Amino acid sequence: METVAHHGRTTAYRVSSGDGDGPVALYVHGSGATHRAWANQYAPSGPTRPAAALDLSGHGESDDIDSPPGPETLAAYAADVVAVARAVDADVLVGNSLGGAVAQWVTLETDWRPEALVLVGTGPTLPVFDGLRDWLETDFDRAVAFLHGRDRLFHDADGELAARSREEMRETGQAVTRRDFLTSHQFDVASRLGDVDVPTLAVCGEHDTLTPRSYHERLASEIPAGEFAVIPDAAHLAMLEQPAVFNETVQDFLAARLSEGESGQSSQ
Repeated sequence: METVAHHGRTTAYRVSSGDGDGPVALYVHGSGATHRAWANQYAPSGPTRPAAALDLSGHGESDDIDSPPGPETLAAYAADVVAVARAVDADVLVGNSLGGAVAQWVTLETDWRPEALVLVGTGPTLPVFDGLRDWLETDFDRAVAFLHGRDRLFHDADGELAARSREEMRETGQAVTRRDFLTSHQFDVASRLGDVDVPTLAVCGEHDTLTPRSYHERLASEIPAGEFAVIPDAAHLAMLEQPAVFNETVQDFLAARLSEGESGQSSQ
């Protein structure tokens, strides 16, 4: 793991250069997770090389923050992303769930802008139902079990994959995971999607009940350069459950849209 210091804290990230010379993708994990959620994307078989994935504040090996759930935490996570993006010279942001919210916030609210976005298992709002918010405070084991029920984080994951996911959420801990979900619950950029002015792919797992298809279709329809894709036989963590299909989908999108941007620039 490498680190970058910013805003009085240190953010950890993993970078893999490989032998590629394409756009640099930076991957942003969701609630209760770490950079390991993207192991199949920053690996040599990933959709673009080089690639990097970070641990948001309080996750994995990154320093924690002292901020309440909501806009302050969202802004802090966005600062983590910008710091790493600049350190690795990123071109593309790929965010899952809360990470997708952070990626949208970076694009709308910071002075660093990616050339393209890939938003996976996310939406312009991310409401969390009352029961889960209550369990995250009073019965963390029940919350973890609920999230790992069929067609939530996974559609039909093998036992080892689901077990690793549960273990990672427990390692992240109740306080940080709850902060993540409550921050997601307060997130709302629904009225601002028209201001997202970079090519954006909204990717939905076919069976995702946490962030259903309608969320992604709205992203794709209201972001001016938005597109929509479905990953079959997957739920919320499509990049883990169906990595080969996910990687090909992202690779095709970036190859088409970034080459169009280069063509447009050269013709001016």
